Formats: sequence, C-alpha cells, structure tokens
Amino acid sequence: MTHASTALAQPVAAPKPAQRTVRASWVAVGLFLGARLTGTAVLALVAHNVGKHPLTLLARSWDSVWYLGIATHGYGHDLPSHDPGPHSDLAFFPLYPALVRAMTTLTPFGGGAIGLLFSWTAAAVAAAGIHAVGSWLHGRATGIALVLLWALLPHSVVLSMAYTEPVLTAFAAWSLYAVLAGKWLWAGVLAALAGLSRPNGFAVAAAVLAAAGAEVWRARGKVSHRLWTGAALAPLGWTAYVLWVGRRKGDVLGGYFEVQRLWGSKFDFGRGSLQYTRAMLLEGSQFVVPMALAVVAVGTLLYVVLLLDRAPLPLLVYGGMLLLIALGGSGFFESKPRFLLPAFPLLLPLAQGLVRTARTRPWHATVLVAALAGLSYLYGAYLVVYAQAPL
Repeated sequence: MTHASTALAQPVAAPKPAQRTVRASWVAVGLFLGARLTGTAVLALVAHNVGKHPLTLLARSWDSVWYLGIATHGYGHDLPSHDPGPHSDLAFFPLYPALVRAMTTLTPFGGGAIGLLFSWTAAAVAAAGIHAVGSWLHGRATGIALVLLWALLPHSVVLSMAYTEPVLTAFAAWSLYAVLAGKWLWAGVLAALAGLSRPNGFAVAAAVLAAAGAEVWRARGKVSHRLWTGAALAPLGWTAYVLWVGRRKGDVLGGYFEVQRLWGSKFDFGRGSLQYTRAMLLEGSQFVVPMALAVVAVGTLLYVVLLLDRAPLPLLVYGGMLLLIALGGSGFFESKPRFLLPAFPLLLPLAQGLVRTARTRPWHATVLVAALAGLSYLYGAYLVVYAQAPL
C-alpha cells in the first residue's frame, strides 16, 4: 500500500470536545446572523415599499439619535419637555457613544454606519456568549436553541439597530459564563463594562456579587483573591457613571435619578405600569401596547419556571433584576420588551423544550421556529417602519 492509501485506511480521530464546542458555537452564531439578516431583509422590503431607507431607520431611530448625538457633540444637551420635565442626554450611559466617537475619529465612516457596525458585532459576540452559557448548563443543542430563540424574539429587530442592548447582552453573557467557569476577574471586568453600557447593566454586577457572596459562604471565607477583586470591580462602571452625573448635576447621590425622573422613568414598584396598562385596556391602544404586555407577562411566567428548575444563582439574580426593573419602573411601557431583550436566561426553559421537541417531533419544531420567525420579522418591520411608539 502507498503512504496515501495507508493514511486513508487509518480511522479518523473523533473531534475533541473543545473542537466540537467551537463548531457548535459557530453554528449558533451562524444561525443568529442568518435569522437577523433575514429579518433585516424583510424590514428593507417593507421600508422601500413606503419610500423609507432601511439603514437610516436602523441607525437613526429613537434612542439611537441620542447616542449618535452624544458621540458627535458630547454630553450637555436637553430636549425641552413639559411631561414631566426636560429630557437630558445624561440619561444615556457613555460606553457605546464613546466607542462610536473613537471609531468615527479613526475612520472615514459616519456615526450611523459605525453605530450599526458596533451593534451588529456586539450582537454576534452576545450570541456566542449565550451559546456558551446554554451549552455549559444543558449541552450544545440547548445552547444553539437558546441563541435561535433569542434571535427570533418579537423585539429582536432592536438587535439590528444602533442601540445598546446588543452591547449589554454581550458583556452580560460572557460575564455570567465567567462566573459559571469560576473566572472571577473576567466576570468582574465584564460586569463593570456592562454597567457602563446601560442603566439596567447593574443587573450583571448584582449577579456577580450574589454568586461571589454564595461562594464565600460555601467556602467559609477561604476563597481566592481573584474572587474578591472580581466582586470589587463588578459594580464600578455603573456606580462611577451615576456618581459622575450626580456630581455634574450638583447632587452626587440623587442627580442621576433626578435626570431619569424628568424623563418619566422611576422605580415605583409597578404602580405606574399598572395604571398605564389599565388605561390602555379601557381606552384601547395601538398594537404595540398589547404586545408589550404579552411579552412582559410571558417573561414573568418564564422566570417562575426558571426558579422552579433551580437555575444557577447568577442567572436567577440577573434575569430577576432585569425583570424587576422592567416591571417596577414607570414610563415608556412600550419599551419594556426591549429592556428584557438582554434577559436571555428566561429563555432557557423554552430552549430545553425546543430541543426535546426537535428530537421527538422534528416537524413540530420546524413549524414552531418558522412561526416565531414570521412573527419576529413582520412585527419588527412594523415597529420600525410603521409604529410611532418609542422602541
């Protein structure tokens, strides 16, 4: 036999677990990108049908205008409003506009293009992190299903826009993965960056701190200095920005929360949300509000299931904090499903169910995924192109 034929006759070594994990991660990210590109294509067709440019809608709608304004001009601009007061750009956290500003300085591209590039890249990184968390807990198939479900949420069109939810989710997913893997320094650094991304980014720090506290209790205080360092780093990003805004407004501890109050956003244990929901149900409203109500209700039920399944503590704290902020905060009820986009742990029970269905009744799973995709694409296009509600 020749050397070549001898080599062909030898059995091929099975892929190593690490190689299989990497391949599964690429599959998950590929499915995510395929789902979101298809959704963007549907949005583009709808937008062209009404004479609007899809990239302009994705790059310069609602909050993205504020972020691009900060990237271009810095902080210090208000939008006059009488309900309940002037809207300040200090309500928007600094990491995303700072990155956009840096890249527009170094490249010939405009802020809109750079903002979309950052959001799309962050969304892909987030998909890889979500897959890593799902695979760590329940296997690669569940990790892939978790990413697919996240890509096909009704409000997942936001993941294709110049918004900060993809950035927060990327830091959150990899921080939670680091906690599960015992990489405390990475968990703390990523949590700090998440805290610089969005107001609800503090949920990541809360998850890291809760997990660190549980580990200290379990080990009776005999833990690595890396755990203490990671726990100390976790809340620094969010805390630093809140205190900076407070100092700038002349009230170190309360200045940032006053800025949010003037936007109509405050934590009132859900009283404002209940009043708004009752008014909308009695008086009628556009389709966006009932959909938002349905998403929040389903998210609450999924969190209960996650509790009953005894999910790991950091995932329970992270998902619970995001849900609490969405339920207990007043103002912008239509935006609550967007606030829940980073709460991917809530999808874990559904991902496990989808995997079981795919193994026993693959045709049923295919129909379910197709239905979710249709809802996501059409509703996403409606939100961006037609609905005049805040995203």
